[in-house]
Amino acid sequence: MTNEMFLQFSSISDNEAFARVAVSAFITPLDPTIDELNEIKTVVSEVVTNSIIHGYNNEPDHFITVQCLINNQSEIELTITDEGVGIENIEQAKEPLYTSKPELERSGMGFTIISSFMDDVEIISEPTKGTTVRMIKQLAKHKTVSKS
Repeated sequence: MTNEMFLQFSSISDNEAFARVAVSAFITPLDPTIDELNEIKTVVSEVVTNSIIHGYNNEPDHFITVQCLINNQSEIELTITDEGVGIENIEQAKEPLYTSKPELERSGMGFTIISSFMDDVEIISEPTKGTTVRMIKQLAKHKTVSKS
């Protein structure tokens, strides 16, 4: 069984918290651990903030789309999309401490944090067309444990 949520909102920083709360409310029936819930909220926050700051240069007249799928009551698939400036070099953007906006005192750890909290991360981006970040997380209580 698959359950799906689709959300679109303006690219203003106030909406980052809204996206985080909406996704966490949607996945709460799966009974994630507090750590899992915090990790998912963090990745939503990181990607939405990247879209606002880097994708749209803090211009509020654009939209960010969040899609959340629950697959088989155990896997969460998050897709966050913007139609901003895109990422010229994805590999460079994924490097720890890299930021395209050093004047804003950004830590450059967004994609590193996202990769550490999610089981799978795919970044699709094209300059001037936008960026899509697709992430998958398998909830721990549903993961199979191999016996040795």
